[in-house]
Amino acid sequence: MLFNVALHHRFCFILPAGFVAAALLGAFGLANAHAEAQPGLYTLASRPDMVSGGDVLVRVDVPDHSLWTVKLDGHDVTSSFHPGVGSGRPVALLRGLKLGKNVLTLRVHGSTASTLEIINHPSTGPIFSGPHQKPFICETEANGLGTPLDSDCDAKTIVEYYYRSTEAGHESSSVGPEASGHRLAPGFKPYDPSASPPDDVAKTVTSDGQTVNYIVRREIGVINRAVFEIEFLHPPDLPLPTPWTPPTSGWNGRLVYNFGGGCGPGYHQGTLFDPEDDPLLEKGYAIATATLSVPANNCNDRVAAETLAMVKEHFIKQYGEPIHTIGAGGSSGASQEHLIVQNYPGLLDGILVYGSFPDTVTGDAVSFSDCSLLAHSFEKLKDPWSEEQKAAVSGFATWHTCLYWKGFRLPIVSPRSCDFRIANGSVPKELIYDRIANPKGARCDIYDNEVNVFGRDPRSGFARRPLDNIGVQYGLEAFNSKRITAEQFIELNANVGGYDEDGNIIAARTTADLESLRIAYERGLVFTGGGAMSVVPIVDVRSYTDDLADAHDRYRSFVTRARLIAANGNADNHIILVTPRPEILPLEAPKLFPVDFTEAGEQEVDLVRTVDRWLDNIGADGSAGAASAKIARNKPANLTDTCWTVDGRKIAERATFDGPGECNRLYPSHEDPRIAAGAPLTDDILKCVLKPIDAADYSQPLSADQLTRLRAVFSTGVCDYSRPGVGQQITHATWQTY
Repeated sequence: MLFNVALHHRFCFILPAGFVAAALLGAFGLANAHAEAQPGLYTLASRPDMVSGGDVLVRVDVPDHSLWTVKLDGHDVTSSFHPGVGSGRPVALLRGLKLGKNVLTLRVHGSTASTLEIINHPSTGPIFSGPHQKPFICETEANGLGTPLDSDCDAKTIVEYYYRSTEAGHESSSVGPEASGHRLAPGFKPYDPSASPPDDVAKTVTSDGQTVNYIVRREIGVINRAVFEIEFLHPPDLPLPTPWTPPTSGWNGRLVYNFGGGCGPGYHQGTLFDPEDDPLLEKGYAIATATLSVPANNCNDRVAAETLAMVKEHFIKQYGEPIHTIGAGGSSGASQEHLIVQNYPGLLDGILVYGSFPDTVTGDAVSFSDCSLLAHSFEKLKDPWSEEQKAAVSGFATWHTCLYWKGFRLPIVSPRSCDFRIANGSVPKELIYDRIANPKGARCDIYDNEVNVFGRDPRSGFARRPLDNIGVQYGLEAFNSKRITAEQFIELNANVGGYDEDGNIIAARTTADLESLRIAYERGLVFTGGGAMSVVPIVDVRSYTDDLADAHDRYRSFVTRARLIAANGNADNHIILVTPRPEILPLEAPKLFPVDFTEAGEQEVDLVRTVDRWLDNIGADGSAGAASAKIARNKPANLTDTCWTVDGRKIAERATFDGPGECNRLYPSHEDPRIAAGAPLTDDILKCVLKPIDAADYSQPLSADQLTRLRAVFSTGVCDYSRPGVGQQITHATWQTY
């Protein structure tokens, strides 16, 4: 990542071809790497206006044989610069920044050549996500970091080592009495850097061909109120990599940042993932994550993006810039990856998404709200409906998928849903919202969790909400295909109802706050395919579970692709891979997540390495042309839309939503209630434009009485999905602050 004062309103990044030893300066103050360089100052780990932690990594660009000096707020810091890895240009980690504005000045041959304003923020944040959420419960002790040091849950950073043992059958254990108490995966032991190396250290071969001891350095601490974790192969007797020295052993120069799943309302710090034998570490990748990059802890994409930015800044300042940073996450974690690439480009160079949703606002929220309303309506109807009819109205492969959503206690529309998602009760009940007992308490719906972005409704004081079902003709496709009758169609829509501001189902349908609609699109709470989405490789992986009452349906990959095409004219950077479903689960008792999206097996290693090669190819492509064109022509030859049969046969064919092909025969795509009501495949219309009811829109005849009753149900009209939604637009603005 490379930044200077000219990049104040946009994010720019570079992809070095690899790590090489820096050339030494013949005499300090003379740059010998690039004679054509124009004088300039660049921050390397963050934007200059978004520096954190009191120090900043800076590079100087000057022509060869120039005499130059750098001052920070008038103090000469020239001696802090040394040749950086790769370019050989002078790089310095300048410490002692004051909070707020700091000014760097570059003078060349005695004249001012460049100035750069640095804005320093505290390591506890916030930087761009807006005021911190309150209340907020610290969980440093649960993460092995001891009692928090302040109300922002800060804690002392801990470094510990562990290793894979060659002794078979070794069980997991904690990491030493002085360390965090971190539990290890089976087969691993704590490593004491002060003792002689044990005899049972296993070897591993990394992706770049190094044979090294399988010893892992683990760093945990607190950044932006999140507990972060950074791990990579490194024997403690060798020097660590830095921005001035390349890796000495083990780390292959790449970083994988992990996102969790779920969707929780925030208000607590969260705990790190359970330990596992991660084959990406074994292959030399650095692995990083943070508790606020796990949506189950906090389903807020701005906080996730900010936490990623700050953890990555810390990583670069300590260990040097990764060749590539690849995001990996499933379910709502995949949604966060989509929105981070769209809204904060440069943080992730490529992404792997598993069982993805496009975003939370149009994905989880609409599916949950519609399914709950449909289930409520079916309970009130006079005549029973068959399971097949209910499924047809829902759009899903089985009605049990809607029951999954109805029973899945996500903090979507109910501000009172502060349940097991808040770290099993770590937030005291007396702090939770109740309309009567505690009207100013913590509201646990996704909209209040993003109140910094949505803003507040001046009438209620609660977050603005873009939830809407005015004019939605639930079951329209089922009616037109004669799977339900006219009476069923009318009765269903007459009884479906909506939500009040506390998430209770009421008779009236839900009307969105109009300002929230503009905000949702313009500020990128909806994944629209804009921002930097066309220039980042995306590998979309999904196990087929459509018929298992699992909400991670195959059609969602095609929703993502449709939005990319609508925004950019193509989806050449998007690859869809479909694997056979896991063991069939009983429909009457679906698991929360039938697929373990966080499992890192050999398949994930292959996928990460393939994305790596894709990024390497792009970085090596010096030809002219648009970045999106380079992405399309530099895909590895073996990376195409593909599905696999149960017996492992590979079928490489262009993925389509409903076209011909063997993959669609094996793994047919379905829909959701909005698409089954006539919405386009982009599935991105939060509030539709209305039109009068027209009998010609229905394939089954409606009597005069039925038309009259239908017009009474839809007194203001029905959805006109041939037109964009209210407030709908492609997201173009990036790096917005709140």
